[in-house]
Amino acid sequence: MNVGMASLHNHVNCERRKSLTKSEFLASWPIVLWIATMMATSVVCALPELISPGDPDIVLVWNVSYITKSPLGKPQQVIVINGELPGPTIVAKTNDVVEVNVFNRLDEPILFTWDGIQHRHNSWQDGVSGTNCEIPSHWNWTYKFQVKDQIGSFFYFPSTRFQRAAGGYGGIRIDSPRVPSPFVEPLVDVFVLIGDWYTRSHKDLRQTLEDGDLIGRPDGVLINGFGPYSRVDSTRCWVLPVERGQTYRLRISNVGVKTTLNFRIQGHEMTLVETEGSYTQQKSLNNLDVHVGQSYSVIVTADQASRDYYIMASPRFENATTFYDAAGVALMHYSDSNVIASGPHPLGPDPDDISFSLEQARSITWNLTAGAARPNPQGSFHYGSIDPSQTFIFKNSGPAIDGHHRFAINNISFVPTTTPLKLADFYNISSGVYTLDAWPSIYSQQEIMPIFEPTLATAVVSGQYKAFVEMVFENNEATLQSWHLDGYAFWVVGGTLKWQHGSRSMESDKPEPVQQCGCSCSLHNTGLSTVMDSSHGDAR
Repeated sequence: MNVGMASLHNHVNCERRKSLTKSEFLASWPIVLWIATMMATSVVCALPELISPGDPDIVLVWNVSYITKSPLGKPQQVIVINGELPGPTIVAKTNDVVEVNVFNRLDEPILFTWDGIQHRHNSWQDGVSGTNCEIPSHWNWTYKFQVKDQIGSFFYFPSTRFQRAAGGYGGIRIDSPRVPSPFVEPLVDVFVLIGDWYTRSHKDLRQTLEDGDLIGRPDGVLINGFGPYSRVDSTRCWVLPVERGQTYRLRISNVGVKTTLNFRIQGHEMTLVETEGSYTQQKSLNNLDVHVGQSYSVIVTADQASRDYYIMASPRFENATTFYDAAGVALMHYSDSNVIASGPHPLGPDPDDISFSLEQARSITWNLTAGAARPNPQGSFHYGSIDPSQTFIFKNSGPAIDGHHRFAINNISFVPTTTPLKLADFYNISSGVYTLDAWPSIYSQQEIMPIFEPTLATAVVSGQYKAFVEMVFENNEATLQSWHLDGYAFWVVGGTLKWQHGSRSMESDKPEPVQQCGCSCSLHNTGLSTVMDSSHGDAR
């Protein structure tokens, strides 16, 4: 969900783990294992010895710290990596092994996740609270993972404590050394990280959620860490330098916390070519809706008169005041231009027009003739005609629990645990850590699922290994919700106002709509069915 349950009730006390007594050692040995392995720089907590990805091809050292910046004109504490926001771009090739040594200089723990990286049989490097311990303040941790059989555009960000609202994000680019792209290689390949931004600190926003309140509308939109263009001070905005006649690949990711953004460039067409590891049928666009967590690649040709042009990222599904006042504005600057950007900002779709966003998403299809990580075509797997082994229904809601506004799935608001779920599962100590298959999620023949009173719990559902699992997401709320399946690829096979067995799309001769691992599958007062292959993942 867009504001996420991971931000609620996350009270992992890593400091206490530094001073365990003997009795505490006997009573809570999994936590002691975590401390001992961190100090020994080996990784028992994360279990890396089970499957080693091999010697690293890319070795990175990150120093994560706070600096004071004023992206929207108000000084505030921002999370940076090696002094930068966005952080360094990870540029890798298919099957590279990436090693990232993170030094946490913050005053609280941090945990990084790699949005869209599949971590095949390697979920303990995924960087979410269910699979990893957080990195305590003034400690370091080394992530090591392989970008196995992947290409495309992704990003990383802090996954706990609502730190994503303070920055700490950056791009991940995976190139294929053997398979050519289905388009002419551009002169420049650049990330454009867009996201909503609040002038309140992430700690204040987190406390607001903990208190059961909503964080409200964003104060603005950042483009690559910069606030909107101003003629008074043009150095405050991000600038894309271009040469007339050249082409540019923009990898656009929505790294925000809750707001869908519409991206467009004044006077220029964009050609959509890729989304999160899948080449798409090339499609010409004037503007593009990018939901939270999604990444797209577009090709832009600098074919207009030499001058400066506005680059826009404006909120969707917000009122008109927010739409105009909170928009992010950057510049495309032609190398021989002496003319500043002028005229009205390019308009996108009506901020409240949900049908535009839905139709645009449905129009994005796979390029079935192109290769990706391997030389064979991506192909059509006819997921719409697969008989799934399991069907789960997940209904998001925003109920009141104990007098506080919470976000829930099937009326259960998730509570993170001090022991990562993966560790508890490995050592078979799930009792007292989480409950397995104890909540209503598995769809049987009945059309109505049992309704439970809203509650707080650490609930886990189990899936069958190497099975095709159908997941049905239902959103009956008045706001758009974004879903992410961590570590898995999935394919949209149906969508309707209310899901039933007959809602599945069985037109297997048509290209499947592209929804790949790492993307945000977004819904507004509707139902959506996806099929997921569980053969390459092992995280719950």
